Amino acid sequence: MIKLFDNETSAPVGEITEGQLQFLIDHLEETSDSDQDYYIDLPTLAMLRSEGADAELVAVLTKGLGGRDGYEVRWER
Repeated sequence: MIKLFDNETSAPVGEITEGQLQFLIDHLEETSDSDQDYYIDLPTLAMLRSEGADAELVAVLTKGLGGRDGYEVRWER
């Protein structure tokens, strides 16, 4: 399982599968090959849903958003 963390607070957000991580890698922008974080906001969640993200992945990312406009989520193996 891949662990997700709020990049600002280091609070755990949840866990995702390798397949879900690959979906994020395929659909979100990375600034380098070693990049392990993504900016998540409501438009990003809507785009991921429209591209076929599974409900569990969207739920984990939405949980991390909380009431904020957006956040950076970091993943670790």
